[in-house]
Amino acid sequence: MPKLPEQYQFLDLSDYGRPLAVRIAQMLRKTTLTPIHVTLGFVISGLLGIYCILNEYYLGAVFFLILKSILDAADGELARIKNRPSYTGRFLDSVSDIILNFLIVLSIWYITNGSVWMAILAFIGLELQGTLYNYYYAILRSRHQGDTTSRVFETQVPRAHQGEEQKHVTLLFIMYRLCYGVFDRIIYALDRGACTARNIPNWLMTAVSTFGLGFQLLLIGLMLVFGLESYILPFFLFYSVFILVFIGLRRLINRENLLP
Repeated sequence: MPKLPEQYQFLDLSDYGRPLAVRIAQMLRKTTLTPIHVTLGFVISGLLGIYCILNEYYLGAVFFLILKSILDAADGELARIKNRPSYTGRFLDSVSDIILNFLIVLSIWYITNGSVWMAILAFIGLELQGTLYNYYYAILRSRHQGDTTSRVFETQVPRAHQGEEQKHVTLLFIMYRLCYGVFDRIIYALDRGACTARNIPNWLMTAVSTFGLGFQLLLIGLMLVFGLESYILPFFLFYSVFILVFIGLRRLINRENLLP
């Protein structure tokens, strides 16, 4: 089940695992397994990927990082197929992602004996990239009656859905805000006008989807396999420049739309 109605969908380069994720969700539809179980599965896969990086089993690393991306999509698909939306799952997913991202960056820093400042800045760059992608995507889903589990502004604790505990939602929301609040504020400060923008075209969303976590993990895995591990952190730090490029394009497109 797509996050956007068909007429508003774009080529999402970070979502290459969606077809397999849908099949996994369909297989689990009539089982007792829940989306939370699938989320825990992608956490395990991510940790196995990190283990492979630390031990320089790079083929294993790319396998588990891609598997992590597929399972990351499958938990949401399962929630939609079973009609069980969950803020617990939504925030657990995001908190797990950022922790795994940090550990992945640390593992790359460790095997390359690089600068700790490079690692920190690359991690910040990775998270800002992902935040811009999610910001634009959430705007589109909100505007076009798409999936509403992710909100454009995560500033208030949501009311728990039926079948989940409010205390769990509240705790995970607080953890989410601690992990992502600063990145959300930075991206909003850089492009607060996106919320009311008349047009975020599909081609721009496809370009911004290279900031999606699935695409980031695919690039990391491929660079490891091709012996480019020492270039991974500098690359993602440099690629953060495109945050400003994409924001500039979004503003230019909408400024032209206002012309008579």
